[in-house]
Amino acid sequence: MKIGAPKEIYPGENRVAMTPDSALALQKLGHDCVIEAGAGAASGFEDSAYADAGVEVVKTAAALFKAADVIVKVREPNEAEIKRLNAGKTLISFFWPGQNEALLNAARDSGASVIAMDMVPRISRAQKMDALSSMANIAGYRAVIEAGNNFGRFFTGQVTAAGKVPPARVLIVGAGVAGLAAIGTATSLGAITMAFDVRPEVAEQIESMGAEFVYLDFEDAQDGAATGGYAAPSSPEFREKQLEKFRELAPDVDIVITTALIPGRPAPKLWTEDMVKMMKRGSVIVDLAAERGGNCDLTVADEKIVTDNGVTIVGYTDFPSRMGTQASTLYANNIRHMLADLTPGKDGVINHNMEDDVIRGATVAHAGEITFPPPPPKVKAIAAVKRDKPRELTPEEKRAAEVTAFKAQTRQQFTLLGVGGGLLLLAGLFAPASFMANFIVFVLACYVGFQVIWSVSHSLHTPLMAVTNAISSIIILGALLQIGSGSWLVMILAALSVFMAGINIFGGFMVTRRMLAMFQKS
Repeated sequence: MKIGAPKEIYPGENRVAMTPDSALALQKLGHDCVIEAGAGAASGFEDSAYADAGVEVVKTAAALFKAADVIVKVREPNEAEIKRLNAGKTLISFFWPGQNEALLNAARDSGASVIAMDMVPRISRAQKMDALSSMANIAGYRAVIEAGNNFGRFFTGQVTAAGKVPPARVLIVGAGVAGLAAIGTATSLGAITMAFDVRPEVAEQIESMGAEFVYLDFEDAQDGAATGGYAAPSSPEFREKQLEKFRELAPDVDIVITTALIPGRPAPKLWTEDMVKMMKRGSVIVDLAAERGGNCDLTVADEKIVTDNGVTIVGYTDFPSRMGTQASTLYANNIRHMLADLTPGKDGVINHNMEDDVIRGATVAHAGEITFPPPPPKVKAIAAVKRDKPRELTPEEKRAAEVTAFKAQTRQQFTLLGVGGGLLLLAGLFAPASFMANFIVFVLACYVGFQVIWSVSHSLHTPLMAVTNAISSIIILGALLQIGSGSWLVMILAALSVFMAGINIFGGFMVTRRMLAMFQKS
């Protein structure tokens, strides 16, 4: 089969669906590659680089569509490109079937097979083909950079001779791939970062990145496992609780980055006009959902506007395209992996297996029929078990817990002493005096050594070393008590015991010091 990549005709689109490196990988699958002249120029890939990789370069899009069996694109096709498809061809690109009904019908009428990269299910096996995640990762990073470009202060707080600068407060709405990328970038720049998501299982991910998860007091929180890893539409009750929380946060945040998208639906409205009016002058909103209608009421697609109260709203739809080289490399790899699944025999023959979860989920038109929406994947996305956040104890409760623990420990100590004393008395009734003297020394050495060493926190002293040093303490205490014995043999054995136990104890201190030095900053 011939895999062809035309030049993107969408204004300002710098990405390309095939790179020289991805072309080499496709050729290993048994395919031939063809590309339209100048298709990769905006991403930094010259025609000569494609020619060196064994790719045929054709002059026009018409020639490419005629020569190629599989067309790979970035943006959804326009009407003219759809007309160039026929029953023998396959189109792989972003398609947005839920918002492009007329385009979907035209694809069906053409008889071609259409694989929408925006419909790849989010299951583990499909991660390598997840173009939405690849592009969202770039968009999340770029969103923070654009926010910083329009924000009049530092992200990080600073104390200088000229005055104090408070850190920026950033709110990320939606903790998918784009949201997590934005969180990582914002926290690395020193901002106080908060994040919200309707899926409670992402709270741990957010907090692990140094951000604060915004909790809602609402019982029916969503589980992303049932929706293939994506967020699902919220109930009216949940939405009202959500908006109430955002209104509470709006006056205090400096930067808001919204990333919420629902597959097959327009973007949900999460940041309303009244919230924008609550924000401080100089605040910035970056709406990553602008292409699908926007999460903010005032977002204008492909434009940057400033409201009457001085809030900048960025509605660009080309964040990945602004990093064309990186975005093209990642997207081309997604396409390559999709074609690898379509070519299981690595013989250059496309096998459009509709029983495969990934291929079926991404296929929106096939054999003259519309196959959108797809059935739920057989293998669901794995969601983390919901864990209740432990409640922080009050000072009074902490004090009460400490008193309770002390009383329990005291009872344990007296119980052990009582039981041990009783056993020693019982043994003394029958054992000779010489045995009891040595036995009492042994028992006391065991007790003291254990209590001294085991009281050290395991975070400072590993359990294994605690046991070995407890044994050494037992040995050295017993040996010191026996070193003044009248028997020369006992004296020699006691001295050797002190020597060897001392080596273990002081050697342990030396090793511990070296280990601690490894973690010290130079």
